[in-house]
Amino acid sequence: MKVENIFNNLAFNSSKEQFEDLVKADGVRIERIVSPANCELSSEWYNQSENEWVTVLQGYGVLAFEDARIIKLEAGDHLLIKAHEKHRVIKTSAEQATIWIAVFF
Repeated sequence: MKVENIFNNLAFNSSKEQFEDLVKADGVRIERIVSPANCELSSEWYNQSENEWVTVLQGYGVLAFEDARIIKLEAGDHLLIKAHEKHRVIKTSAEQATIWIAVFF
């Protein structure tokens, strides 16, 4: 058993978002996402086959949905995104990295 810290080994110097699987098990995957300050965000829609529960640990992120909804998540906020609900990140904090945890099931 190894204790790790969610805030260690962050890729702050990257210009792109970083995705890292923390846990993979039958029917569930937990991912850490790091959006460095002022990083390039994808203009592609996410259209996942799994439900996604997402929370922001640090910074903030603004999500756009295909049906024109815009939702801002700040540190501590969380949201359930249903499978095949098209969405994308359109903005993150310019002052600090935004750190997300996403649980796919």
